[in-house]
Amino acid sequence: MLAFISVGDIVDSLREAFFMFWETLWALVLGFTLSGAVQAFASKRRMERVLGDHRAPAVARASLFGMASSSCSYAATAMSKSLFQKGADFTTAMIFMFASTNLVVELGVVLLVLMGWQFALAEFLGGPIMIVGLALVGGVAFSPRLVRAARARLDPSAPPSTTAHRGDDDHEHASDDHGASIRTKAGWSDAAAFTFSDLRMLRRELVVGYLVAGFLTILVPMEWWNDVFLHGHGFWTTLENVLLGPFIAVISFVCSIGNVPMAAALWHGGIGFGGVVSFIFADLITLPLLLIYRKYYGTALTLRVFATFWALMSIAGLVVEGVFQLFGAVPTKRPEAVVPDRLQWNYTTFLNIAFLLVLGVLFWLYRQYKRDTADKRHATDPVCGMQVEKANAPAHLVHDGTDVWFCSDGCCTRYSESHEIGTAPAR
Repeated sequence: MLAFISVGDIVDSLREAFFMFWETLWALVLGFTLSGAVQAFASKRRMERVLGDHRAPAVARASLFGMASSSCSYAATAMSKSLFQKGADFTTAMIFMFASTNLVVELGVVLLVLMGWQFALAEFLGGPIMIVGLALVGGVAFSPRLVRAARARLDPSAPPSTTAHRGDDDHEHASDDHGASIRTKAGWSDAAAFTFSDLRMLRRELVVGYLVAGFLTILVPMEWWNDVFLHGHGFWTTLENVLLGPFIAVISFVCSIGNVPMAAALWHGGIGFGGVVSFIFADLITLPLLLIYRKYYGTALTLRVFATFWALMSIAGLVVEGVFQLFGAVPTKRPEAVVPDRLQWNYTTFLNIAFLLVLGVLFWLYRQYKRDTADKRHATDPVCGMQVEKANAPAHLVHDGTDVWFCSDGCCTRYSESHEIGTAPAR
């Protein structure tokens, strides 16, 4: 196949990747900005109080927070990590992620415009189904041992290996109980630093995700996708479609609102209603996001997340199609895929301009933060790029006369091995 790729195909693929990025740019900036604000301003004590379990009140709050957040799956992933890192229950943090990618107004609008009211309604019906299902099975699917390991991997305030700087630790923990002040420039500089730390950490996954999505959209014929699905076998067609819908999402790399144009193309090509719905739900288990989960939470917990999400997304697609069939509302019109091929003066462009200005302000605050020699509380993990509070860093070493702090003992070990300096001493 590669032998037949022309320069025009490459140009078209890059253009497609750019417009996928352009369609979600404002949501990315919003999501990562909110993520940085949570890390800077929200205290662990408050997060533990409002989202510290996965009982009904916490699930409802996480769902409402998610609805008010970004619809971008990358940004939602960063935000849910921040909530978990700040003390939220892992299942509840995942519920937030479900809500932020399935119960937001902008996604409903895109579905309405590209695919019709049935798909918009299906999204808002399937979202709660997945949320309730996750609340019921999360405590079993995500074992406490794996969750504790993930928290220790992420949480810079995990108990250090030694008692060094205990006085500083107490001060930092006391400060974190209240969070930074939202009314101060220093607080917003902290938030900007967290935002750019997250962006720097995930920049490779973001670039790879958009590029692969663009190339797959242009180079893989739609007939190939349709050949994967059964047709004309009643319930078994629906079951196979809803099981394979998430699989298509995994290998197509298309995340967030960017997967709606591809869903419209799949629907136009003849795939069943439930299969398209489960494909739309599966924007949280694309390969780039699975790699991000692995970086955040470790391999074992990521595999549990992957299997649980896939099952819930397939079940939601099956239930939604069943409900629509019951009321005779399964759509029959199959519209053409609508993918932008040029910049337009529409709401996306205006939102992107506005949030690029926001990003510019955040960058200025970030530069101010970097130049502020009075604030020595944070450092950047040289392995994964995560921002770490020095006083609470799980590991610390001195290499060539320079202090280096790490977000986990694993990163410390990897750094030591790559620099051939032996086992790194913990703090």
